[in-house]
Amino acid sequence: MKKNLIERLLPIIASLTWAFLFGIMIILFTEGGPIFKVVNPFKFVFGVHWYPVHEPAEFGVLPLILASLFITLGAIAVALPLGLGCAIYISEIAPGRVREIIKPFIEMLAGVPSVVYGFFGMIVLGPIIQKIFHLQTGLTGGTAAIILGIMALPTVASIAEDSLASVPRNLREASFALGANRWETIVRVVIPAAKSGILTAVILGIGRAIGETMTVLMVAGGSAILPQKLFIPMRPMTATIAAEMGEAPMGGDHYHALFAIGLLLFFFTMGLSIIAEWIKEK
Repeated sequence: MKKNLIERLLPIIASLTWAFLFGIMIILFTEGGPIFKVVNPFKFVFGVHWYPVHEPAEFGVLPLILASLFITLGAIAVALPLGLGCAIYISEIAPGRVREIIKPFIEMLAGVPSVVYGFFGMIVLGPIIQKIFHLQTGLTGGTAAIILGIMALPTVASIAEDSLASVPRNLREASFALGANRWETIVRVVIPAAKSGILTAVILGIGRAIGETMTVLMVAGGSAILPQKLFIPMRPMTATIAAEMGEAPMGGDHYHALFAIGLLLFFFTMGLSIIAEWIKEK
């Protein structure tokens, strides 16, 4: 009887996830769609000025999109080598005792609140960046990228390590039998065999970075201008929504524009998830 109850509940629970997803989509379209009656969609996406409270207001989100892109790519540039290196060490090199110690510590990084990372970026990393690059402020897109890279590290390392561990042992043994050493086996056999899982880890790490709000709000600098280099203040899409939603009059153009930014973020993250699933299936 208990088994039949569980079998009946699982489809209902699975259906609820679809209901939540479509509910989010409906709200975003309902609240974000009206801005396109005021601003042409092309001008909204590719406009270079975000002045929502000026007269007349300008709703160009290209600076926000580029800021999100700069910071996310910078974060992956940090997370990928560190995460893959950790995954290779845990899966292929570390003794069992060391593996049991290191892996939980890496996974614990995912449980640290984002506001704590934000404080670390403001108090510790920001002044260091300011001193090294002789900047007026250390709160820049590059600072946010480094912090987000550390935040995405557990995702990349955990998924990549699982992929490396799933490579059949006989491939390693065949490589050793042909005279390859451990490093040659890792680089030429194990990593190519696990590349789909590693790519999935990278894409999910990108999704983790592009959706982060509190850290970039605290660390990125908050300047809604077209970014021309990484180490300048900038404001990504998530930080814009968090910073301005409380000031936007409900039902006004500014309010609808912020929901439209959320709609863009929704499509970005959904696209990344679809690509990750496609790679995983491959």
